[in-house]
Amino acid sequence: MDTHRILAGPPRPHGHEHEYANFLHTLAGLLELEMYDRARQFMDDVAGARARPAGGLTERVREPLVGALLLGKSAVAADRGVTLRIAEGTYLPHTAAAPRDLVTVVGNLVDNALDAVAAHRAADPFVEVELRAEGRTAVVRVADNGPGVPAGRRESVFAEGWSTKPAACPAGRGLGLALVRRVAERYDGEATACDRAGGGAEFTVVLPRALVPDGGNR
Repeated sequence: MDTHRILAGPPRPHGHEHEYANFLHTLAGLLELEMYDRARQFMDDVAGARARPAGGLTERVREPLVGALLLGKSAVAADRGVTLRIAEGTYLPHTAAAPRDLVTVVGNLVDNALDAVAAHRAADPFVEVELRAEGRTAVVRVADNGPGVPAGRRESVFAEGWSTKPAACPAGRGLGLALVRRVAERYDGEATACDRAGGGAEFTVVLPRALVPDGGNR
């Protein structure tokens, strides 16, 4: 599938947590001051952005919080030497009935994929995000070229406490995908994992009734 990159350029070393915190604080300050153009320029500078999705991300993803999340995740991806992509088929013309739920799903899936590809050390590591609307149903697909998920673990990865990370990792390990499954179940939807064509993993979450037309009642 052809994709458009959110970002490109030389990767930066991982482990700069303080720098990322400074980035968030600076961005929050610019937004508080309503310096929106400067905030956009600052995000571009930090993320090392060179290109935007065709037509612009905000035109393809109408839910503002999700669009902002993806731009923020591009900075995280760049810091870890990973390319974050928006799939060609992405088009979310509606806003979310409960935006925080969609942010939870997209954010945790992207974080999980970033962890996988960063640890796998694949050549040209990437995470690809696809968002689309099927009526009022939101469909989220996040794929990567990491190690993939063994067939026997495609259900257990959504269990609370499951993680590929060492047990010595901080508290909270293994919660991200469990939260994703929990949100999907609340919408009577589903969260599934499978192989990505070409290698790696692909996670898909279907959220019925998660969207409302722009200007509609939430």
